[in-house]
Amino acid sequence: MLWHLSSRGDKRALPLADRHYNRQKVGSSQFVPPGRCVVLLTANADAVWVTSWPFAEYVKHEWAGAWVNSLFRNESTVLSSELIRQAIAATRAIWDEVPALGCVSFVDHRKTRRKRDPGRCYRKAGFEHVGFTKSDKLYAMQLLAAGMPPAEPALPMKEAQIGQLSFLASGR
Repeated sequence: MLWHLSSRGDKRALPLADRHYNRQKVGSSQFVPPGRCVVLLTANADAVWVTSWPFAEYVKHEWAGAWVNSLFRNESTVLSSELIRQAIAATRAIWDEVPALGCVSFVDHRKTRRKRDPGRCYRKAGFEHVGFTKSDKLYAMQLLAAGMPPAEPALPMKEAQIGQLSFLASGR
């Protein structure tokens, strides 16, 4: 397992989040949508993953109720497909019941430069292209429970992250 548990405001992950094409407010202290989430960061802070689990009643796409990979940025030397499989395993270790619609990710083919086919790393990780979002025409990639790796816990937060979180909690 290469992933460590992280948090929605981990300062070590912010530069990666800021470089992701779907970032709405570059420089904002948080990079995760509201609600339930699993945030993972590699030891060298060269890859970040977020699984969000929005409540279905607040979702406007047709995969309401699914886990949503809302951020994945890999600047490490590890294959993205391997990191995706491990992130799904770590998510399963936290949320042991996989929703009926599994996990989805949305890929903007207009913003992924130099790619042979949009969502290729997701396909290699077992996701399937299942359609497009209505409003933005993003590629919808889905991985159902049957294709997911077994649960495997992420590594604990690194000391630097724990110290940062206690500093933030103290209100200083």
